[in-house]
Amino acid sequence: MARYRGPKTKIARKFGEPIYGTDKSFEKKNYPPGFHGMNKRRRKASEYGIQLKEKQKAKYTYGILEKQFRNLFEKASRSKGITGEMLLQLLESRLDNVVYRLGIANSRDGSRQLVSHRHITVNGEIVSIPSYTLKAGDIVGVREKSKSMVVITDALESNRAGLFSWLEWDGKEMKGKFLNRPEREEIPENIKEQLIVELYSK
Repeated sequence: MARYRGPKTKIARKFGEPIYGTDKSFEKKNYPPGFHGMNKRRRKASEYGIQLKEKQKAKYTYGILEKQFRNLFEKASRSKGITGEMLLQLLESRLDNVVYRLGIANSRDGSRQLVSHRHITVNGEIVSIPSYTLKAGDIVGVREKSKSMVVITDALESNRAGLFSWLEWDGKEMKGKFLNRPEREEIPENIKEQLIVELYSK
């Protein structure tokens, strides 16, 4: 499946924020990419351009492709509740995202790889589909044979500073519980979901 594997700092500079996490290169060059850099005069973006940029930012942040994103939006629009918030909740409920949120991986790319390579279990069964949608009460763990992997142990040691309110973590068992879908105010991503709804509603 096609994935963006280019320079991440360039994408972060495009959106004006470190969407992939802490980035020293972004801090040094916190202006749009391109030959002229911050000296380049840019035309005022149209309403459509602003909406499209917000959708692209969400796609890059969660690391998913257009077709997947569209399908999630359609699922959110059929659900009860505010469409934009439902969209973000569905994105947060993906297995690769929860593995990242639990601190088992240092990035969503890393968590997607762990899932794809069969290192992650859901309710005791190996699940190798990064887009797998978790339900309240599901237990996400590290496969027994994978618990000693350096990439996992290092990530857990560096990521235990704080856990999200919709997740529980058992460090001894290396398992986490997905308690419920997070409320909008609990999701830290700086995404204006209403602009995405407006874009798809045209």
